[in-house]
Amino acid sequence: MAKVSAKVKATAKPVARKVSPKKLSKNIVVESMMAAPLAQQNVELVERKGIGHPDSISDGVAEAVSRALCKMYLERYGEILHHNTDQNEVVGGQSSPKFGGGKMLEPIYLLLSGRAITQVNGERLPFSTTAIAAAKEYLSRFPNLDVENDVIVDCKIGKGSFDLIKNFEALKDQCKMDGNGNHCLLANDTSFGCSFAPYSQTELVCLETERYINGAMKKKLKETGEDVKVMCSRRGDEMSMTIACAMVDRYIPDPDHYASVIEEMKERVLDNATKYTDYEISLAINHADNPATGNFYLTVTGLSAENGDDGSVGRGNRMNGLITPYRTMSMEASAGKNPITHVGKMYNILANWIANDIVKKSNGNILEADVRILSQIGRPISDPETCSVQLFMAPGADFNKWQKEAYAISDEWLENIGKVTEKVVKGQVTVF
Repeated sequence: MAKVSAKVKATAKPVARKVSPKKLSKNIVVESMMAAPLAQQNVELVERKGIGHPDSISDGVAEAVSRALCKMYLERYGEILHHNTDQNEVVGGQSSPKFGGGKMLEPIYLLLSGRAITQVNGERLPFSTTAIAAAKEYLSRFPNLDVENDVIVDCKIGKGSFDLIKNFEALKDQCKMDGNGNHCLLANDTSFGCSFAPYSQTELVCLETERYINGAMKKKLKETGEDVKVMCSRRGDEMSMTIACAMVDRYIPDPDHYASVIEEMKERVLDNATKYTDYEISLAINHADNPATGNFYLTVTGLSAENGDDGSVGRGNRMNGLITPYRTMSMEASAGKNPITHVGKMYNILANWIANDIVKKSNGNILEADVRILSQIGRPISDPETCSVQLFMAPGADFNKWQKEAYAISDEWLENIGKVTEKVVKGQVTVF
């Protein structure tokens, strides 16, 4: 693997482009990076928190509540009103798991918070009942969790900031530079979103392993719970994978059965991983288990939230489904933010789409693309303060050609940023 200097040089070559008076300039800068892409570097670390991890539960509920509010607003008023429901908290309960089946002692507490339009023209909206129903519906995907008895759902969503609401609803007379409705929506925050493409082999293994454990593998091993965390470390051509997987006690009669499940899980996970990599993989599952002291990762519900593990929105996976310390990342929580003007959500999604389209269209000429988009509060969401695109070129590739292509792709997606809203509302975008 190539060694890379700690000093990374970049050559910026902004595309010269005439902008029509009726067309927004997108402040797009495309540059070539004089460094090895991640897949060619010697060390890589990647993490994936599964759907049952407390942080992922917070993300999933936040997004479900946002979509439910969007649906309510659309049905009543034909438009999505201002809201941000990205402040959920999962407070762990208490349980007493044991081989053959234990019991819950104290329920998990789920706090729904954030801001929303709660009243229109004197009519109070059923925002709280809508949010609670959406949260419970989302939690019903965990088959070993008794939603009515094992969880307390408390809604503390309040009325939004007056200034942000006005900013959200304003502008239709101020933003008519090209007649595109998207340009009549202003960013309600100064923030940035970012992403990259493509996934490395290590990232694919990490992502697809959790999806496999919580997907196809469940048909064979119902003993495995949904709270799964996968951590991958690559050094050269060797990968180490560590998995923490909550086991459901009612399906496991004794320690011998537990051990057999772990061994079968290892075989299945390693076999599945060969679809995504040719690296050598060493695998450890529930590494903290200690049969000599009777320490096993047993749960009643398949979730660690049942026994003191807490969770918060935005503390887990980024929009692309991974936690990637070697990659460009934003600390913004995408889940729960409104899909209209909150660039903390919109730009993370859009950056991901731009990066993937650039790499796909290049047919191997671009090894990696990093995209970062910065908003400015009160500025049209389709006209960011900066859209930075960094390309890692393949040897011999024509940067000038692909610089123009990357610019055009970025420009087109910004011009059609409304597609983000459309897909999010339909539940077609995964944000964690």
